[in-house]
Amino acid sequence: MHLTPALLPRLIQAIDHAIETSAEEVTALDQAIGDGDHVTNLQRGIKALTVQADELARLDWMTAWQKIGMTLMTAVGGASGSLYGTLFVAMSKAARDRSLDLQSFAEIFSSGVEAVKQRGKADAGEKTMLDVLIPVAASLRQDAAESVAIADVLKNVSRTAVTGMESTRDMLATKGRASFLGERSRGHIDAGAKTSQLMICALVDVLAEHLTTPS
Repeated sequence: MHLTPALLPRLIQAIDHAIETSAEEVTALDQAIGDGDHVTNLQRGIKALTVQADELARLDWMTAWQKIGMTLMTAVGGASGSLYGTLFVAMSKAARDRSLDLQSFAEIFSSGVEAVKQRGKADAGEKTMLDVLIPVAASLRQDAAESVAIADVLKNVSRTAVTGMESTRDMLATKGRASFLGERSRGHIDAGAKTSQLMICALVDVLAEHLTTPS
């Protein structure tokens, strides 16, 4: 499947719809153990990307990811802007002088996730977005190494994202405001993990549709 940034407007629109549709649910999650402003902050960044969508569509992947990262750092408040911005900026750096196939994308995405780990001083198991991003990166690397069919790669990514999001329910939060709640943070899905899952699954849906009916 050959993908170009021309698909970015559809991808951004799908993310916008996914977050808007689940805004009330995610806000309730965030109010339970967070600041309650996660969705609002995220939507500010998505709106900024929507404005830039046509411009992004004309760029190459490396330049597009760099612009997306810088936009998110500027437009999104809270930790999410810094972390998602770091993800895309690091992906842009890792994409330099590389063609985009499944193997290279798995490595590029993994580089971005590693940068998020370093920026947030966090890892899997700490009730954050990384509990979705880290296993998704691992799933991509494994499927790329095994030359799994792209349709199955996408299914595995969605399944892994949902499993990662659900896993945060029983975790003890050790980062952010939720960490101050101690044991009371258990029993709640992390809002950042939830929005990461929603966005990844939205992207997968667009890519799966593009796979069967390319435009």
